[in-house]
Amino acid sequence: MIKVKIINNSPYPLPAYETIGSAGMDLRANIIENIDLLPMQRQLIPTGIFIELPDGFEAQVRPRSGFAYKAGVTVLNTPGTIDSDYRGELKVLLVNLSDKATTIEPGQRIAQMIISKYEKVEWQNTEALADSARGSGGYGHTGK
Repeated sequence: MIKVKIINNSPYPLPAYETIGSAGMDLRANIIENIDLLPMQRQLIPTGIFIELPDGFEAQVRPRSGFAYKAGVTVLNTPGTIDSDYRGELKVLLVNLSDKATTIEPGQRIAQMIISKYEKVEWQNTEALADSARGSGGYGHTGK
């Protein structure tokens, strides 16, 4: 388990794993009053959370499945990537894909955040790539 510095400028609990098998931690809306999110409307929702991830890690912001299923609200740029050198407030870009307005309430769980390790690559220019069983078959071309 890695230790990550965090500042919580909201009155709500720190993001936390809800169960022992949870991969994501819920992010909450740090708003003073309700926000009505109209159909097809998008809104950047503050969380009051600031983090300092170690190099080699990112935070991914993803939809909460229950919120998406029940209200039709999802994270627009999912997964949203928070780089290790970003020090600003975490905000969540929500969009209402339903045909009804949805109310976002103060402290409501609006998204989940997953911390993930990543590798960096160094490109090597070449004239050819090794053959593979799939070759250049793209979308829907796995032969199944």
